[in-house]
Amino acid sequence: MAFRSITHHLPDGGSILTAIGFVLLVTIVGAAPSVFSSPDTPWFRALEKPWFYPPTIAFPVVWTLLFILLGIALWLVWRSDADGRRLALGAFVLQMLFNVAWTPAFFALEAPLVALGIVVVLWGLVVGTLVAFRRVDRRAGALLVPYLAWVTFAVVLNFELWRLNA
Repeated sequence: MAFRSITHHLPDGGSILTAIGFVLLVTIVGAAPSVFSSPDTPWFRALEKPWFYPPTIAFPVVWTLLFILLGIALWLVWRSDADGRRLALGAFVLQMLFNVAWTPAFFALEAPLVALGIVVVLWGLVVGTLVAFRRVDRRAGALLVPYLAWVTFAVVLNFELWRLNA
């Protein structure tokens, strides 16, 4: 009996494939700016880094994990018929636009102060998206908590990079 109730709540194969599609979509969109700009430039290497700057490998690992969580959260909201779904999806798109804008602002434009403005707005949009997602599906909101933590860290890191190099 317990086995039947557990399997009854698992998504079917088609839903799993759709979830994977959402994860891939979010990952591709999120990673797209790295095709055009990256930290592998003389300008960035010359910047003074704060003592808490993570090892370089941390960034692709953390972002990959976050994009997986974001994709799953987006899928949960997408498939819901709860009130607030459209608002939550719109909030997600808006915060993703700011997420994508940060990389070229910082690395291609070499403008840490502009990037700081973008990441501060992104932080507020992530909070709003988290709240909107939580209203639709509590699990989706919870999946955004690590993203909010990382963006909070990014605000502090971006500020320190600007401050140390202004």
